[in-house]
Amino acid sequence: MTQGKLLLANKSANGSGEVLVAPIPPSYEEATAGTSAPCYNDCEMLTEFTWDDRNIRRIFIRKCCVLCHISDPVLLLCTKTLSLSYMTGMLSSFYNTKSVVLCLGITAAVCLLVTLFSFQSKIDLTSYQGVLFVFCMVMFVSGIVLAMVLPYHYVPWLDATYAVLGAILFTMFLAFDTQLIMGNKRYSISPEEYVFATLNIYLDIIYIFSFFLQIFGTKND
Repeated sequence: MTQGKLLLANKSANGSGEVLVAPIPPSYEEATAGTSAPCYNDCEMLTEFTWDDRNIRRIFIRKCCVLCHISDPVLLLCTKTLSLSYMTGMLSSFYNTKSVVLCLGITAAVCLLVTLFSFQSKIDLTSYQGVLFVFCMVMFVSGIVLAMVLPYHYVPWLDATYAVLGAILFTMFLAFDTQLIMGNKRYSISPEEYVFATLNIYLDIIYIFSFFLQIFGTKND
């Protein structure tokens, strides 16, 4: 195969034709002479990034925050499990045994229904992060207000209303975290963060049980 191609030009106006030879293209070494591929340590790459970029700072902070539960997930899992188990056990000790078993059964039924809903529903709950955040902030502020008001004047219906809203909130969080683990929605959690996902589900169930205990539980005399 020849390096150049013979191109036959159209005949000119006087009827004569001429044959033009295309120039030989330069080799790869000649074309890339004087330039070098960007290296990882170069200051300027294909896209220039600086530490003033907000996206770079967010990525750096996120990587530092997830380093602890990726490097040593067993320690994190044991610490959270033991602390939450102790908290739930101490909370349940103030209630009657029958009411604790009843709330445990209600929690199991709710978790089963939420899991089935998350698998079968076409609603993408992972897109409602803003709604959950606003709901969570409302519950946070309401909890602070109730913590200051109820010790001086106990209002039963306020306590019950807060418990019902809390159970609804963490039921929504359970469905949200379940769809994040499934990974077939708009947002999903990384498979490398399986410990973090497991703790989220465990925390949701603990809070659902706690709020149900606050609603249906009968305290010991």
